[in-house]
Amino acid sequence: MMTEHILAEEYREGLRSFAQMMPDVMNAYTQFTTTCFQAGALDRKQKHLMAMGISLFTGNEHCIVYHLEGALSEGASEKEIAETVAVAGAYGGGTTFSHGVILVSEVMGEKNQSLQ
Repeated sequence: MMTEHILAEEYREGLRSFAQMMPDVMNAYTQFTTTCFQAGALDRKQKHLMAMGISLFTGNEHCIVYHLEGALSEGASEKEIAETVAVAGAYGGGTTFSHGVILVSEVMGEKNQSLQ
C-alpha cells in the first residue's frame, strides 16, 4: 500500500473535523460523492482522472493530490496521469500546467520512492 501524501492526509483530517461539527452535512456530502465516484459509464479511474483535471484547473492542491492518489489506487498509469495534466493545462494555461508538472511530479516521485 502506498503512503498517503501530506495534502491528502490534511484533507481527510479536515473532513473528520467538519463531520464532528456538521454530521448531517458531512453525511449528505459523503453519500453524494460516493455515488458520483461509483463505476458507471465511466469507471472509477476515469472519474478520479477527471476530478484531478478539474482540481488542477481550480488550483485545489488538496484535491489534486487526493484524486491523483485515487487514480493511482484504481490503476492509472503515469502516462494517463501525464495526459490528464496536459489536457488540464491546455484548457487552464500556465497556472494549471505548473500545478501539474510540479505538484503531480512531486507526488509521483514520492510514490515511486515508496514502492522501492
